[in-house]
Amino acid sequence: MASLRSITSYLRLLRSSARVLLSTRKPAVSKPGQWTGVLYRSIGSLTVGGGLCAVPFKQADTLSHDSLIRRAASLVTDSSSTFLSQATLALIDAITEYSKAVHTLISLQRRYLESLGKLTQAEEDTIWQVIIGQRAEVRDRREECNRFELTWVNAVKLCETAAEAAYTSGAEHASVTVRTNIQVAQSQVHEAQKLSVDADKKMAEAKVMEVERMTQYAATLQNDEEEVPEAYLRED
Repeated sequence: MASLRSITSYLRLLRSSARVLLSTRKPAVSKPGQWTGVLYRSIGSLTVGGGLCAVPFKQADTLSHDSLIRRAASLVTDSSSTFLSQATLALIDAITEYSKAVHTLISLQRRYLESLGKLTQAEEDTIWQVIIGQRAEVRDRREECNRFELTWVNAVKLCETAAEAAYTSGAEHASVTVRTNIQVAQSQVHEAQKLSVDADKKMAEAKVMEVERMTQYAATLQNDEEEVPEAYLRED
């Protein structure tokens, strides 16, 4: 009977100890992978918040360095293509405006040459002021063409660099796309430059015509001045 009481007391002690252990047990330690995910998400938030990178770091724990580099390379090619597109549009517009200014100047000069000897001094001065103003316009448009052409050349170089970087990083599609954009831009600019070449050619022809016409007009004035005394002498 005493032995039975001892066994019963011993079992009660075990149950009591088990309850104490269960109530005071520490929480389970998180797995290393869980802490790694938290760390990556924290780093991603800090990087974006600090303005150090434009690549979204959502679920960064599932992305490798290679995939992030490819994404960044794609963003670079997109930005470079936008820069090239805008520079191309600006250059084509500048070339078009330059060509218009040249043709307007040529038209004014021809009208002036056709009116030589038929204008008063005041009318001639007025036309010359218009011609001088148009020549300044042509000069300004030409300088604008040179400025935008320099920007366009830099944009092409930037796109070429971006295409090479995208290719080496594994973003082949982005590389091919930006190289195609370069070819299209070069073709468009080449066609537009034909306008400026044609305008320059006609300008050179107009200058030659102007020199010839002014020389003839000067010779005519000189002959008229020489004929007056001869006529006067014949009347005597």
